Amino acid sequence: MPGLFDSTAAPQPSLKRSLSLPLVTFYGLGNILGAGIYVLIGKVVAYAGVFAPVSFLVASLLAGLTAFTYAELAARYPLSAGEAVYVQEGIGLAPVSALVGLLIIFAGIVSAATILRGFAGYLQVFAPVPEAAAIAVLVLLLGGLAAWGISQSVAVAALITVIEISGLLLIVWVAAPALTLVQPVAADFAPLLDPGMWQGILVGGFLAFYAFIGFEDMVNVAEEVQHPRRNLPRAILVALAVAVLLYFMVSLVTVASVPADRLAASEAPLAFVYQHVTGREPVVITIISMFAVINGALIQIIMASRVCYGMGRKGWLPVLFARVHGVTRTPVVATLTVAAVVLVMALWLPLETLAKATSYLLLLVFTLINLALWRLKRAGPQPAGIIHVPRWVPASGFVASACFLLMQSLFDLGG
Repeated sequence: MPGLFDSTAAPQPSLKRSLSLPLVTFYGLGNILGAGIYVLIGKVVAYAGVFAPVSFLVASLLAGLTAFTYAELAARYPLSAGEAVYVQEGIGLAPVSALVGLLIIFAGIVSAATILRGFAGYLQVFAPVPEAAAIAVLVLLLGGLAAWGISQSVAVAALITVIEISGLLLIVWVAAPALTLVQPVAADFAPLLDPGMWQGILVGGFLAFYAFIGFEDMVNVAEEVQHPRRNLPRAILVALAVAVLLYFMVSLVTVASVPADRLAASEAPLAFVYQHVTGREPVVITIISMFAVINGALIQIIMASRVCYGMGRKGWLPVLFARVHGVTRTPVVATLTVAAVVLVMALWLPLETLAKATSYLLLLVFTLINLALWRLKRAGPQPAGIIHVPRWVPASGFVASACFLLMQSLFDLGG
């Protein structure tokens, strides 16, 4: 009789390959954009001042190294529970691989729970709905959508991503005229020669790095992507490139149009920019921010459930999580379990500390993923027909991720 962790039981329906290149790209872009840029830019400006765009470029370099690593690994092993599989193939320690998978699930659940609390706060602006009721209804709707079908849920995520992008472009549109009033001279760049200024830029870059997190979640829907060895690496790199362009434009126009100290003090910086520049109430941006929150939570639920599914197939979690519904072709048990845990954490646990811990966990995962690819490329011949990055890419990604992890640890201890 098959055991609880036996993934060789009777054949089950497989996941449905229904995600095209555009859909999976929008899925990833929606996860990268999330709600982060709508609140994070003020915190970056608090450290980097008018050089916040430089901080975003620094962050994009770190994210880019690891994104290229993910792109090759996704082509090599287009499987759910991607990170756990990559570590197993590259490092070969099953307990470490299983731990990485659990860390990714944990990070996704905590992120979704934290995001949903943020949504409840936004909702109070428009209607005095009890927080617990708002969270419960939203988790029920998002969990049901994720269980209904991957093409339906990702289509919704893609639509909301378009709304998110329109919000960022709206900020660029209303604030761009301020750039014509800026006439920089050489003296304006003199602070870049000050090491103290670069300390602020690098700390701002560390904060900005979290606005780029999300591309790594794309690999966990690999078994639902059409032609994943070709489309998934492309989607990862295109999504990150679009995010880099949007973030740089938004950060540039915001520091040009609003005094840096006032922007840094705002809890809703993009809404503040819109109101400061136009003189109108930022209702549109607030609503778009709410859509961004919903999108982030939906994508995290999808991601965490797929990691549960992949780990169930590998025998690292109970095989129950690997079961696919014959009609919806989704891992319903895994999806509903993730949604239930998200609800519990959103309602009862102190999420602030947990959310901060996930930042460290993701950097630790990135360090291991880069190490895994470096070892794979060092071990033997490279598979044909897929994207290949030079060996220095994962080596640099490993060093950069480890250094950022150490820098933030020292910064927190010092603070």
